[in-house]
Amino acid sequence: MHYLTISFTHKNSPLEVREKLSYPDPDSQRACLTKLSECEDINEIILLSTCNRMEVICSCSDIAKATEHIFAALVKRAGISIEELEGRADVFDDSSAIHHIFSVASSLDSMVVGETQIVGQMKDAFKFSLENRFCGQKLSRTMHSAFKCAAKVRNATDISSKPVSIASVAVSKLKSVLEDLKGKKALIIGVGEMSEISAKHLITSGADVYIMNRTRAKAEILARECNAKVIDYGKLGEVVNEFPILFTATGAHEAIVTDDIIEPCDFDRYWFDMALPRDIEYHKGERINLYQIDDLKTIVTENMGLREDSARAAHSIIGRAVVQFFEWLNTLDVEPMIKEIYQKAYLAANVESGRAVKNRYIPKEYEAQAKKMCEQALKRFLHDMTQKMRCVSHESNGDSVSATLQFLVNDENTKIPERYKCEQMLKGQK
Repeated sequence: MHYLTISFTHKNSPLEVREKLSYPDPDSQRACLTKLSECEDINEIILLSTCNRMEVICSCSDIAKATEHIFAALVKRAGISIEELEGRADVFDDSSAIHHIFSVASSLDSMVVGETQIVGQMKDAFKFSLENRFCGQKLSRTMHSAFKCAAKVRNATDISSKPVSIASVAVSKLKSVLEDLKGKKALIIGVGEMSEISAKHLITSGADVYIMNRTRAKAEILARECNAKVIDYGKLGEVVNEFPILFTATGAHEAIVTDDIIEPCDFDRYWFDMALPRDIEYHKGERINLYQIDDLKTIVTENMGLREDSARAAHSIIGRAVVQFFEWLNTLDVEPMIKEIYQKAYLAANVESGRAVKNRYIPKEYEAQAKKMCEQALKRFLHDMTQKMRCVSHESNGDSVSATLQFLVNDENTKIPERYKCEQMLKGQK
């Protein structure tokens, strides 16, 4: 079994490419996972699709075939050549894949290092895949370990001491161009986490905030939490030109603010599109200052410099966590074999105590005591041996130990369980 991650992020792909590779709603995500799962070499799979990244995380039996299948599916989705996709993607396998997953969960691979949204997004992606039966034990182990690693990074470093996100960076950018937000009218379209963060920051800064969403009831809930006002979504075309400040973060498949509803205004406008696919698409110079996700990199770079020491400490924690993860997997392989050793020992004790009674070496009434004595003797004999097996499974030669154990445990005609099959050892015995 292998691990494989194919990653498109703000680091290797521009907004236009990430937009074509996005899966903004449950239906499109389910369809993608279904298509990717058609490959017999892919065992389990998770799709992570956010504003800054699209990643396919899977366990597979053949890395080359799984990679080929995933790229073929993405080519059809994005309408981009296989050469361009392969040239842009970061492909990680086995230990590098685990390291990458842990780094993403710990927000070290985020545009805003230390942001707290990504781990929640990963949990949602994992939950969705698990509930829809696209992943099971293998990736569950991986994701739970990634979340534990992320928690350790947050607790052991200052990387998230001042929680930030794309939304908070956007508000910071707005404050840098508008010295005072007090009394300024701001419209927020969408009710997700980024919209909530934007609303709270804007209200704290004194802006007059209005919430708009396709489902008015959801807009009302967010407005109550933030002490904002609500505008019906159906009035978007009427009111969009009244606001000097606009934040959008919806899950719409197409742009919702376009040329046909934009009108000239006698004031400057500052619009922030935090959605992927993008919410705003216009070609007019109507005194509109439009900022998209990739336009916020200057503030992000400054943020990275401030968190450099914490980032180095976090990388050390992740490195140790990856090593511990694979040591733990080796332990999982050893435990069932140790159990089988004891089962065979108890079977031998049962046979020998029964033979002793049959040959009248001991009276029939002492058979249970004889069996118990044999079992205790075998347990005492095996105890130190099995403890050493557990200890050595944490070392670099753990796979060799597993191979030796499986050879000792299994009879010539016994089918070796798939969970600890070692091809090298089997080939050596042919």
